[in-house]
Amino acid sequence: MAADKLSTRHLLGIKDITRNDIELIFETADNFKDVINRPIKRVPSLRDITIANIFFENSTRTKLSFELAEKRLSADVVNFAASSSSVSKGETLIDTVNNILAMKVDMVVMRHPYAGAGVFLSKHINAQIVNAGDGAHEHPTQALLDAYSIREKLGDVAGKKVVIVGDILHSRVAISNILCLQRLGAKVMVCGPTTLIPKFIGSLGVKVEHDLIKALNWCDVANMLRIQLERQDIKYFPSLREYAMMYGLTKPILDSLDKEIIVMHPGPINRGVEISSDVADSKQSIILEQVENGVAVRMAVLYLLAAQRD
Repeated sequence: MAADKLSTRHLLGIKDITRNDIELIFETADNFKDVINRPIKRVPSLRDITIANIFFENSTRTKLSFELAEKRLSADVVNFAASSSSVSKGETLIDTVNNILAMKVDMVVMRHPYAGAGVFLSKHINAQIVNAGDGAHEHPTQALLDAYSIREKLGDVAGKKVVIVGDILHSRVAISNILCLQRLGAKVMVCGPTTLIPKFIGSLGVKVEHDLIKALNWCDVANMLRIQLERQDIKYFPSLREYAMMYGLTKPILDSLDKEIIVMHPGPINRGVEISSDVADSKQSIILEQVENGVAVRMAVLYLLAAQRD
């Protein structure tokens, strides 16, 4: 049985939360999933809470998911896009947030290009911080919704074999997923070109495989990551076409396996690169379930953090 409250005031990374925290978030998300599937999808849980969504990097899916979660909980929502703000004129992170806090904001959901931005912020302001992605460091709510989706489909995460395929080097999703899955008792492998597998990955206790077919035959779940060209300052492989030939998941490959595996993708999908359209839309894909679960899991995180307010 999970505890009845989180062990932390913020959600900065998976490394900062316990297995009990994760299980409590999942149990709470189960309840909110019922809410978002009924005719009246709103509950008054955060009626007196003001949440600022501060995104210093572009985001569509995560930002929309958080905003929907906040509105389903009846919170007051302030959206702030740094690209169209004074940040582009040189304002510092603390200046920006202090200005928003002057508007009496209780929680900040922040995406930032620099690793550790959320931790830095949590030490300087009183509002609670939810990390919506910091550089190539962590993306805790994505890892939580991914693990929640596996639990929903397979009944449990413990003992399952999960391979994360693609651009591990630049991926905050990969690191958070590895930490979350291991905490829940799953076995984790990473697969991709040598140039996209970070040197330190072995220290996290994960298997490394460079052959996609071997990785797929090993796993129960394949989480296909997007190639993050926007974070790559040099060429890590000859071309997207060659990457797709070596590491793209196609229907013939899926059908050739001696078992049925589950296919996931954190989005946005580069169809025809890391995953073909017929795989993305196949019955083995739970990509749309991940999107739906993202709202329920983020509702759970915000609700449980709000209960920790001083």
